[in-house]
Amino acid sequence: MPKRTVLIPLPDYGFDPTEAAIPWQLLVEHDYVVKFATPEGQPAAADALMLSGDKLGIWKPILRAREDAVAAYSDMLKSSAFKHPLSYSELRHEHFTAILLPGGHDKRIKDYLESKQLQSLVAEFFAANKPVAAICHGVVLAARSVDKLSGKSVLHGYKTTALLKSQELLAYNLTRLWLQDYYLTYPEITVEDEVKSVLANKQDFLLGPKPLFKDSLKRLGRGFAHRDRNFVSARWPGDGYSFSLEFLQLLRDLETTPTSVEV
Repeated sequence: MPKRTVLIPLPDYGFDPTEAAIPWQLLVEHDYVVKFATPEGQPAAADALMLSGDKLGIWKPILRAREDAVAAYSDMLKSSAFKHPLSYSELRHEHFTAILLPGGHDKRIKDYLESKQLQSLVAEFFAANKPVAAICHGVVLAARSVDKLSGKSVLHGYKTTALLKSQELLAYNLTRLWLQDYYLTYPEITVEDEVKSVLANKQDFLLGPKPLFKDSLKRLGRGFAHRDRNFVSARWPGDGYSFSLEFLQLLRDLETTPTSVEV
C-alpha cells in the first residue's frame, strides 16, 4: 500500500453521506489515496433518508444532506476503492497513513460503532501517533477504543468535540412524531454524554460555536473542528469542510516534519 493512504471504515449501511464523501473528495483532490473498509468487504450504502430527505417534512432543507454532499457521494460511489472495499478483518494500521471515522444516525451503524476489530485498530493508530479524524458518531467509535497499556479510552487526556446533546435532542424532538427515535442511535445515552464519560475531565469536551448553519469552502467560519495532537474531531455534517481541511492540515504538517509518519 502506498504512502499517503487514508482509511475510511464504514458500516454496511447507514453512514452519513456528507461525513464520508466531503472528506473523501478533498483528500482525493489533494492526491491522497483513500481506501474503504466494511464488515465483510462488500460495498457500503449511506443512509437513504439523509440522501433523499424523505420523511423529514418541513425540516428537510436543514436535516438532509445538501446538494454538494450528494454530488460528492455520487462521485464516491463510482470510485474503484468504494466499489471494492477491504473487510474489517484485513485491516492493519501499518498499511495506512491515517484513519477517518464518519458518523451516522441509522441504527444499522451500530455494527460499525461496536466493532471490536475497528476499536482495536483505532487504538493502534493512537498508540502509533498516527493521524485520526472523527466526526459526529465517529467520535463514539474512538471513545470506545481502549489503549492496551492504560486500559482507558484513547481519548482520555484529549480534548474533543462530537455531536452535541443539544443537536441530537433537537433533531429527535423535531421528528419524533413520525420518525420515532431515528435520531437517537442509542436512546439510553447521547453521543455527548458517552464521549464525556471517557474523558479525563468533562471540560475536555468542547461545544464550539452554536451550530446554526452548515459550513462551506467559502464560509468556513460556520463550522467547527478541533485538533489535539494527532486527533481531529468535529460535531455534525455542518462542520464537514472545516473538519476535512483541519485533517488535511494535520497530514501536511506531519509530512513536513522530521517525525513524519512512515508506512
